[in-house]
Amino acid sequence: MATEPGRSQAAALLERAVDRFHAILADGDTAARSAEYMRDQFERANLIFGGRPLSPYLRPHFVVESDWTRIRKVCEAMWSCVQKVGNAARADIALQDELGLTEAERRLVEIDPGYDYISPNARLDSFLTSGAYSFVELNAECPAGIAYADVATAIFLEQPAMKAFMREFEVESLHGRDRLLGVLADVWKQVRPDGGTPNIAIVDWEGLPTQAEFELFKEYFEQHGYPTIIVDPRHLTFEGGRLRHGDFEIDVVYKRVLTNEFLEKIDELSALHDAYATQSIVMVNSFRVKFVHKKMFFGVLTSERYAHLFTDEEREAIAAHVPWTRRAEDTRTTYRDREIDLVTFVRENRDRLVLKPNDDYGGHGIYIGWESDEAQWSAAIDAALAGDYLVQERVPTAREVFPAMDDDGGYELAEQLVDLDPVLFFGKVGSAFTRLSTSSLCNVTSGGGMVPTFILKS
Repeated sequence: MATEPGRSQAAALLERAVDRFHAILADGDTAARSAEYMRDQFERANLIFGGRPLSPYLRPHFVVESDWTRIRKVCEAMWSCVQKVGNAARADIALQDELGLTEAERRLVEIDPGYDYISPNARLDSFLTSGAYSFVELNAECPAGIAYADVATAIFLEQPAMKAFMREFEVESLHGRDRLLGVLADVWKQVRPDGGTPNIAIVDWEGLPTQAEFELFKEYFEQHGYPTIIVDPRHLTFEGGRLRHGDFEIDVVYKRVLTNEFLEKIDELSALHDAYATQSIVMVNSFRVKFVHKKMFFGVLTSERYAHLFTDEEREAIAAHVPWTRRAEDTRTTYRDREIDLVTFVRENRDRLVLKPNDDYGGHGIYIGWESDEAQWSAAIDAALAGDYLVQERVPTAREVFPAMDDDGGYELAEQLVDLDPVLFFGKVGSAFTRLSTSSLCNVTSGGGMVPTFILKS
């Protein structure tokens, strides 16, 4: 109970700050001026995802400083687990089986990228409530949103309502593009100590809705002296030991193309594959990230079979913050120290379980037990058993009321699911942003929105 007074003080500060922000919006024409400013700035900054504004809200997400300190500590403990699982999986075929690596993925992860970091840049998707802090996913492969969040942060700082709010409350803003560029440059220096300033290629398929974020990265990298291009991997060539796009010679690949999509088109992508295999380029993140990007990574963390990989402190963090996760299969396993028949347990506990594909994104293929009836859940179980799926226990979710802009220049207060996403660089939390949604799937691909995260000083 020793932490309760501090926890109560944090909750009171947050409530007071949110109430004051909403009162500022309701004062005169503040909301109208703020909404007009936001729409104009979104358009100027090309803060667009799939043709729509990425942040249709007038308030950022506030996290109290004491909570933020705790979040950073827990996230950094999780990253230590990421590195340990990745290191163990390199030589452990059984662990690779548990994670669900395919044969094609195993061939890729056998290639030495030239450095040891499993995931130099990662994102932990989480829920912060008054009584818990819980992870729901690890995006270890190529986390999106860093540049969007930076630009949204700058816009919110100049918004009329926010400027009035900051005359009464002290906040700290978070920034990630500088840290990401630092990761790219530092990995390059580790692999090529005498390589000078590298040329950077942001590599992903052309025509994706994330193109706007790539443009924001390109502008930032070039402002800081790093020549940069955005290129579809199908348009690369590899000759004379150099990866190129036209006359542009590439040193560092900031990989945004997903590994499973890369493998689907690998016959068209020999240039990138060969440049990576010969260490002619440095790729961040490398293909070895597949060891931990699989959602069954949480299954490894919560299985007693692999508890020996972690310290006592790490096991305590896992127990407190990682949801119980198992592969969806006809087997016996453990749940809270008791043995269960997994399929029977899943059928009888749909109110607290979710079924997820092991390797997908954007909310695709997810079955939510507490939103399904018995027949729907039974069909979902059958589909999961026939595929590469996992079952995961429900975690406490966070909900807050946010002022959402409407089409008439005003706003309405609407309850939103609040997904807090700290971003790690070399295992240290450097930035964060927050995704909001009215549905149980809180991601931008599925129609959610994003706001910057601000740390509310005590």
